[in-house]
Amino acid sequence: MTHVLTLVAGPAEGRLGAAAIATAERALRSAGARTGEPEWLAAGAACDVPFAATAPGAAHAAAMAALSATAIDVLAATSAGRRRPLLVCDMEATVIENELLDDMAALVGLQQEVHAVTRRAMNGEMDFALSLRERVRLFAGRERRLLDRAMDGIRPVPGAHVLVGTMRRAGALTALVSGGFSIFVDRVQSEIGFDLGFGNQLAWDGDRLTGAVADLPITGEGKRATLERLAGERGLAPTDALAIGDGANDLPMLRAAGLAVGYRPKPPVAAAIVNRIAHGDLTAALFLQGFRPAEFAAV
Repeated sequence: MTHVLTLVAGPAEGRLGAAAIATAERALRSAGARTGEPEWLAAGAACDVPFAATAPGAAHAAAMAALSATAIDVLAATSAGRRRPLLVCDMEATVIENELLDDMAALVGLQQEVHAVTRRAMNGEMDFALSLRERVRLFAGRERRLLDRAMDGIRPVPGAHVLVGTMRRAGALTALVSGGFSIFVDRVQSEIGFDLGFGNQLAWDGDRLTGAVADLPITGEGKRATLERLAGERGLAPTDALAIGDGANDLPMLRAAGLAVGYRPKPPVAAAIVNRIAHGDLTAALFLQGFRPAEFAAV
């Protein structure tokens, strides 16, 4: 079989059962696919359904539609090269729950102004670089300790440590690529265990923010360029990478990767990326690659 459909039950679903698997098989066959014997990756939680189809995208879409009323993530990958040697992840609202400029804003009473711009940028309604500069401008004159207070509230998303640790143990290079700022990226990179981290630079006047961005290499296109550069340095093609993100500025990176996943995706990503983790945690990206819980890295 050329492809694998992976079903992953979210917490609200409870357990993945035979009925859901049968529904997925029927949907695949209705789209002209041949199916193989289902194989459990984790009993009651994740199951592979091998399939072959002349139009694998249509078969995947049919299975997603058939299970759309359930809290089950319906993911698909090619059987060949399923485990990826490069992982590139967005940071905010992908591997951490936070939007850190929004968190900073909440600490100083600017949440409405900042969040409105963040939302427009992530939904693709506003140029990302412009939105970042507009938000940072609101913090002119604030002391560095405001960033430290925001960092104290960083919350990794469930499964982030396991995803990164497992892929590193399997030999993959793992990189955190954020349109946010390096001061935050460095903390999250260290805490979750990524090999590399890339972000943008704030401008300072002593220990106070100037309200300007000093360097802005990681825009949407910067994320794509970073993925391509990391792949090239390891003798890989961009299509060998797994990329995970949530917002509009992640789309260039996601489209360049051979395996792309939207995690709790905003509308532009949900519309463009077929593999979406809407119910499970980030370990769903491991099941998508065929990992079993016995192979997961301990937190």
